[in-house]
Amino acid sequence: MMGEQTEFRGGDKAPNNGIYMEVGVRDHIMGIENPRQIKMEKGDTFPETQNDDRVWLNKRRVQPK
Repeated sequence: MMGEQTEFRGGDKAPNNGIYMEVGVRDHIMGIENPRQIKMEKGDTFPETQNDDRVWLNKRRVQPK
């Protein structure tokens, strides 16, 4: 069985409430200046990313610990 999905694309449903950031698939923290952040409620539909090389990640997973 696979773990919880962590990357989301436009049209996917949010699994949890939280703040999600748009990040590049190949440049998880570096690469996008002032990434878009959106507040999502569980079940909300993610908007499209600004280009196809980007995904939405929960901000908690992106920030260094």
